This record gives sequence, C-alpha cells and structure tokens, in this order.
Amino acid sequence: MELRISSNFDAGNIEVVSLKSYSEINLNIRKDTHSDFLQWFYFRLQGAKGESCNLNLLNAGESAYPKGWENYQARASYDRETWFQVPTKYDGSVLSIEFTPEYDSVYIAYFAPFSYEQHLNLVNNAQQSPLCSLESIGETLQGRPIDFLRIGDGDTKKKKLWVIARQHPGESMAEWLVLGLISKLLDEDDAVAISLLEKANIFIVPNMNIDGSILGNLRVNAKGVNLNREWAEPSLENSPEVFYVKEKMREIGMDFNLDVHGDEGLPYVFISGIEGIPSFNEKLSNLTDSFFTNWKQINPDLQDEYGYPKNDAGTANLMICSKNLGEEFKCLSQTLEMPFKQNDNIPDAVYGWSPDRSMKLGESLVNNLLSIVDDL
Repeated sequence: MELRISSNFDAGNIEVVSLKSYSEINLNIRKDTHSDFLQWFYFRLQGAKGESCNLNLLNAGESAYPKGWENYQARASYDRETWFQVPTKYDGSVLSIEFTPEYDSVYIAYFAPFSYEQHLNLVNNAQQSPLCSLESIGETLQGRPIDFLRIGDGDTKKKKLWVIARQHPGESMAEWLVLGLISKLLDEDDAVAISLLEKANIFIVPNMNIDGSILGNLRVNAKGVNLNREWAEPSLENSPEVFYVKEKMREIGMDFNLDVHGDEGLPYVFISGIEGIPSFNEKLSNLTDSFFTNWKQINPDLQDEYGYPKNDAGTANLMICSKNLGEEFKCLSQTLEMPFKQNDNIPDAVYGWSPDRSMKLGESLVNNLLSIVDDL
C-alpha cells in the first residue's frame, strides 16, 4: 500500500513537505485561518503497517506555544475512539513522532479530537432528556448554529449557573469535559445532580467556536479572531459567537460561570480566577477559595501549586471571558485549564491526560457546584 498522509476531514490540519521514506516523513502544521497561530495538528497516516516511522513536524518551533512540546507525547488512534500516547521528541525546532503502526490506517493528533459529529450527537442526545432543551441562539461566521443547552425546570428564582467550552477550538478536552458534565446532570438516578437541579438551572454552550473546530484551528474562529479577547466589545462582524452568547447571558442572568480551556505548556489541571477585577470583594474571595478547595477534595486531578499568576487588584484584563463576566454580573466566574500533556500529579503512561479524565472532571464539577450553590 502506498504511503499516504491526509487531513482533508473535520478538524484535520497538516501540510506534507516530503515523503522520502518511512524514516523521513516531513510535515508542517498549517496556520490557523487568517492567523499566525499554529499548534493543532490532526492527520491520517496510511500504508505504514509494521514500518518504523519517523514523522517530523518541521515548523513546531514556530508554534504559538513552543514550550508546549517539551515532555509532550502525541496521540494516536486506529478507531478514533481510543487515543494513546506515542513516543515524541522535541529538539527546540522539530517535533519528531516515532511510531510503528499496527494497522494500515492510523490517526495522529495533538490531542484526542472532539468532532462536529460528536458535538451534534452530544446536543441532540441531551435534548431527549425531559430535563434539557436545545436551542440555536445565533450563527457562526460560516453560518453554523450556536448550540445552547438549558438544563433544569426554568424556575427563574433558582441560581443560574453557566458553563462554556472551546472558545479556543483546538482545546478539545474542554468539550470532553462538557460531555461528562451533561451525562451526570441528566442522570435521573444521580442524587447529586437531582439535588443541584433543585437549587439551580444550568446553561451550557458546549462549543463556542464550531467553525474553528472544523477548520482545524488551535485558537481562532473563521475570521482569525481569538474569542477570549472579545468579551468587552463582541461584534457580529468579528465574533458573533461571543455576541450571541453574551446577549443570552444578559437575558437570563448569571450567578456563576466556568469557562473551560486547555493549556499547552503546563502538565496540570488548575483554575485561573478573577482576583484582579475591580469588584472583587470578600464574598468573591471566599467563594473562590471554597470552589477550589471543595473541588480539589472531590477530584484530586485539580491542584494549585502550578498555574497562572493572580492579577493584582484592579489589573484584570476585562476583554477575557471569566474576568469580564465576573465584573459585569458580580459573580464567581472562573477559567478551568486542563493539560495537553500529562497531569503530572497523577500521570497515565499510556493515555496521558485523556478524554476519560476530562469527562470524569466534568462529572465531579456537579458535586462541587452543589457544595457552593447556596452561597452564590
């Protein structure tokens, strides 16, 4: 079978430089749409069964986060369901993946993808629960629906809890987390979910950046715009995804928001808070502490030794989602970051940080929300 590399599919991203031999497959990561960001890759390798392959991503050193390649392992899958780590090295310029496929067709990616088909399955399955309704609250730049889920009975007296994911489309672990979160919330035999929904309604945008996800971008939408810098002044021209979601937030109200992301460089799960917003006060400080402390006890994947530095008082960037919403709604608003690498606190030699771990973290969020909902 002829050696072949392809990426002309949902979320695919690679450029073939040369296929000289199995031991010298030279590739480039394609830049994000209308942007200089590059990091996400996802491609199919065919015709190399039983052959020792060396795949070189020649422009890895030009990526948005070159430190993300240090101690990183690429993911591979034969069935696009189970994704495992493969030996990967970075020399400061080139990322080399060394791998001997067991079958004629194998997929290799930066992280386990969450496809548009999987997204549609998620929202369409969720709407079949009597606890959930699905609506489109607007369209992306390329005309795709922005899917929005309401979970609960709609009682406006209850707390209003928001979770959004994948502002940065290459951070696919964020939608895996949402899948776990929704599965637990809609389990009518789960006492924790039942108890939470007695006190709150949950509003979820599983994928903020559908276009960018399908285009194989790491960080931007179809126009090359980083959505997580649009929250101060979203526009229909540049960031309709943010515009429509924020419009819905203002319509419904908000007592809590979690913006779910992945971090390229740090091999840990961590929270980035709103300490630097102008209205940060004792109540928000106490809620921040409770939110983290309780979640860490519920799921030890979370830690606070490593993460982003906290903003000094009054210095938060209010263009960023969690900080903008925390200030506007005077509520607890946090950013969750998961790794592309390992969680070094609790490593998994075969899978690294994985869809399963992301989903379990999403499930554990329900327990954490129940622990703080009365104080929001």
